Amino acid sequence: MAEITNELMYELMKRMHGELANLRDGQNDLRQDFISLRNHMHVMQGDVNNLRTTMAQVLIRLDRIENRLELRELSEAQARFEPHP
Repeated sequence: MAEITNELMYELMKRMHGELANLRDGQNDLRQDFISLRNHMHVMQGDVNNLRTTMAQVLIRLDRIENRLELRELSEAQARFEPHP
């Protein structure tokens, strides 16, 4: 069995310190990736909300157009039965 010396312990601790630094760097990279994904999701949610708003406006306009067409059809149908001078 190898003898445990201060130099061996020092080398092992240096290696552990280096590996912990690598883990910390990887964790920071993952954190930045998550922040980027969260920001991207917020932007996408804003786009979806804008699409919903636009779609609601289009549906309101379509309802108005349909109402006007129905009124016109009713007035045309009514005009057929009224006497013309």
